[in-house]
Amino acid sequence: MTRATARETAYESELFRLEVHPERDTVRIAPVGELDMVGSEQLDQRLNELYDAGFRNLVIDLRRVTFIDSQGLALIILWDAHARQNGLQLSLIQGPPVVQRIFELTGVLDRLPFR
Repeated sequence: MTRATARETAYESELFRLEVHPERDTVRIAPVGELDMVGSEQLDQRLNELYDAGFRNLVIDLRRVTFIDSQGLALIILWDAHARQNGLQLSLIQGPPVVQRIFELTGVLDRLPFR
């Protein structure tokens, strides 16, 4: 690992992390920080791992997301479509106003399964 890579890795980990909370047959995934390109890749990977492990009730908890970009939005829309096509139960817990704003501006707020 190069010196620059070590710095970049530490920087990325300070901006984003995932908390996973299994609750019986449901798992709640709570991204913390910025749901951007890096965070979206990590969230997608974790959702795939949980799906492969047999979880069919997924909750994405956006309460501690501080920023979401178009890749984060696209990932959530993609997983919503995946859930509908494959008989999964996906639900979303609303984030702070700055996060919810992207769903409003893009016209998908009412199409997504927010609790």
